[in-house]
Amino acid sequence: MLDLGDVGEQIRARLAARHAARERALTDSRHAIRLSANAIRAAHRDERDRAAALLQQAGTALAAANDACAGQPEVEFAGFVHDAQKEYAEARTTFAIVTSAPLPDPAELGVSDTAWLNGLAETVGELRRHLLDELRAGRLERCDDLLEAMDDIYAVLVTMDFPDGVTAGLRRSTDVARSIIERTRGDLTTALVQDRLRDALDAHRRDVLGS
Repeated sequence: MLDLGDVGEQIRARLAARHAARERALTDSRHAIRLSANAIRAAHRDERDRAAALLQQAGTALAAANDACAGQPEVEFAGFVHDAQKEYAEARTTFAIVTSAPLPDPAELGVSDTAWLNGLAETVGELRRHLLDELRAGRLERCDDLLEAMDDIYAVLVTMDFPDGVTAGLRRSTDVARSIIERTRGDLTTALVQDRLRDALDAHRRDVLGS
């Protein structure tokens, strides 16, 4: 007969520790994702103080999730922590660009390189939304700045020519970002042409009316 009692107890203890780490990391990751999404919404509404506070809370939740994974690679690389890091990176980079602040790097955010890159790719969609808001408000110069930021992001993403297994599907996110930029450029170009045409018509009307 084999005496498996000690081995079984050791395995049970390790699995219990892994399970506890997973539960903590999963809860904190979900919290970080929810706070990051709320921060992005606040940034679009120009509620900067609220967005900054939510980002701080999201960073705390993400740090707790990262800490829970210490010594538990199976939990760390299960996917949900990466998703939380990506959403947090997206929120922080979106907020930085919208507020004209310096862009935080992966080390500053406490996220992996792949999470940061994928978050940056998704920032392009948020910048399109912000650009359209600025376009409706008639702030065309600001729209040019946002489109330039989108182009700069794509210029970095397109250089990351590695397999999806290395970049966590970045190639698809880059393709989506490119299509968003092209669509946004078309919308902005149309708006600029219409604005210039309106100015020309107004000038012509003044000439005709003599005022």
